[in-house]
Parts: sequence; C-alpha cells; structure tokens
Amino acid sequence: MLSALRFAGGARCARLAPAFCRNCRCMVRCRPIECTNHARSKPPGCRLMELNADFSKRAAEHAGHLVWQRSPMPGVERKMLDRIGDEIARATTLVRYAPGSRFSAHTHDGGEEFLVLEGVFQDEHGDYPAGSYVRNPPTSSHAPASRPGCTIFVKLRQFDAADRASVRIDTSKLNLEDVPGRAGVTAAPLFGGDREQVRLERWATGAHIVLDAPAGMEILVIDGRFTESGETFMRHSWLRLPAGCVAEASAGDGGCSLWVKAGHSDNRPMGRI
Repeated sequence: MLSALRFAGGARCARLAPAFCRNCRCMVRCRPIECTNHARSKPPGCRLMELNADFSKRAAEHAGHLVWQRSPMPGVERKMLDRIGDEIARATTLVRYAPGSRFSAHTHDGGEEFLVLEGVFQDEHGDYPAGSYVRNPPTSSHAPASRPGCTIFVKLRQFDAADRASVRIDTSKLNLEDVPGRAGVTAAPLFGGDREQVRLERWATGAHIVLDAPAGMEILVIDGRFTESGETFMRHSWLRLPAGCVAEASAGDGGCSLWVKAGHSDNRPMGRI
C-alpha cells in the first residue's frame, strides 16, 4: 500500500509502508517526516531526512520498539533517535557493529561523541570496552571497527565549533557521589564546557526526580527504568527535553543508571560528520 510522506519544506513523496530504501535497502520506519531517498537520488522537491528535528518539543524513543536499519557499511546497523540530513547528518543514533565489521575512515568536521553500551569498539587509537565514554572533537579522524562486535550510543555534528578537547573515560572506574539538593541521586561528571555538561547519574529505587532543563536536556537509560509523563523509559530508551522544560520523573524498582547531557539548546548542524 502506498503512503505519502511529507518532508521539510512541505514536499510530498510516495513510498511503500513499511518499505526499504531504494538505494541502500535499509529498513525505514513509517515517520511522516522521514525521506527514504538518499542525496544521490532525490526526486524534485524532496528535502533532507528529519527525525525528531524540532528541538522546541519533547522527544522520546525506545530502542526496544525500533528495528535495526542497515547502514551503507556491511555489518553496521543503526536505530535513529534524532536526525537532520541523510548519510551526512546531525544525528543521535544507536549503532551496532557485527563482529569483524568496520566503518570507513572519516574526519569529524562537527565532532563525534559516543558511549559504548555493549562489546568493544575499536579504532587505530585503542580499544574501548562497554562503559567507555569518548569525545572526538571537530577536525579529529579515525577508522572505527569492532572485532568482537559492539553497540554504541553516538552523537554526530553537535560540538561547539571551537571545541578541541579529546575525552577518553572508563566510566566503570568512576565514583558517583551524592548530588546536593537531589535526594536519591548520585553522579559523576564526564564533560563540562561553556555550552554543555555531560554526566552519569544513578537514581535510587523510587527516587522522585525534578528534571529542570533551562537549556535543554537529553537522557539515555543505561540500565534500569524510570517513568516520566506517564511514559516508561527502559534500557536504551532516550528522552530529550526542550529548553525551559521542567519535568518530573520517578525511578523504578532497582533504580536506574543514566547518561545525561544538559545545557545544549543550540542544536544547529555543523560540518560534515
């Protein structure tokens, strides 16, 4: 059955629903603003892919409900969380490398930030087991691969243009400390700059949490679960709150461990990768 999709700029484009991309054959999800055509073969009037691209609105995705989509590189699959652009995009994504797979060498014109969730991520600079947090700043480059396979949470083209700080942290070795004024919360910083702050947080069972996001906030569940706005966020669920939002959350039984980014309300795409 054919369905019509609307793209940025108001253009419409028809495709099968559900469907495979006509170029790389990856499965695409039925989203009213997703484009199934890549830059090399767009119909007239078709715009860039957009997914959760309005940063003035709350956005949520649950990895357990998403289908792995094949990328242009054999053995590399992804679940898109937010995206502006096609293969060159400002993007937040879960990426899975099959054992022995690799990705083409590339330069991060807009920076790359990732957290290894499972397995071991590798490049020419070293091995990064589960729990590794890495920031590759603008102008950095590498050739990623994974002999044993891995899953990572990755953000592309979201750095300050002047940021040149490389970060490599084994989060399994961090000591989380009580956060003053936030009962039931412990945390450890991963990165702090003028534009954004990134940290690990642990919420105790039943903790009532106020999420104050004056300049925006993102949360990825590493393990455990919590509830916000009547929605349950489990392992690898993702929540993005807009600037100025104040929300309330409750940790589930056993608590939860989270990757949290705050203070990054400027979400304009940068560079190429």
